[in-house]
This record gives sequence, structure tokens and C-alpha cells, in this order.
Amino acid sequence: MNNLIQIMTCPDHLVPVFRFLKYGIYPIIQIGIPIILIIMGSIDLGKAVLSSDDKEIKGATSKLIKRAIAAIAIFFITTIVSLLMGMFSTSGSDVETSTGDYSWEDCWINLSD
Repeated sequence: MNNLIQIMTCPDHLVPVFRFLKYGIYPIIQIGIPIILIIMGSIDLGKAVLSSDDKEIKGATSKLIKRAIAAIAIFFITTIVSLLMGMFSTSGSDVETSTGDYSWEDCWINLSD
């Protein structure tokens, strides 16, 4: 019965798009980009330490801190976007909009694995 509800709440042409976004793009944005940023900052800091120049070490440390902050912000961006979109959504789960369609949130939440 749950599968029937999932099929009814999301148009067939949107299922591949939402599945690609939810299981393809979001993990890359949420996990991959922060890891890459921290690795790049660590490499820069390692190069600066090996050069033994205090000015380069301070610059690389500053750059690493900025990249770490950016990595944290990117990690939480998907949650923030989902919360904001949920606040501005016109309907709740399994509730039709005034046009008879379901909201994007219904497709996102009820997307089967």
C-alpha cells in the first residue's frame, strides 16, 4: 500500500529527477565537496610547513580555516535549503494543491529507495 501512495504522490516524469538529485547530487555536495576543501587546505598547510616560512604558514593556516568554515557551511546547506523550502511549501504530505497537483516536497519525502 505504501508503494501505491508513493506512486500517486509524485508524477512519473519527476521520479528520475528527484532520485538523481537526492541520491546523486546531494551526497556529492554534502560529503564530497567538504572533504575536498579540507584536503586541499591540508595540502597547502603541509607545503607551507615544509618551506619553513612563517609568513607562508600563517597564510596557509588562514586559508585552511576559511576552507574548513566553507566545508561546514556546504555540509549543512542541504539541510538549510530543505528547511526553507519546507517553510515555503504550499501543501503538506499527501495533500493536493489547489491545482490538483502534489508539491515537490511530497515527491522528495515519499521517494522510494
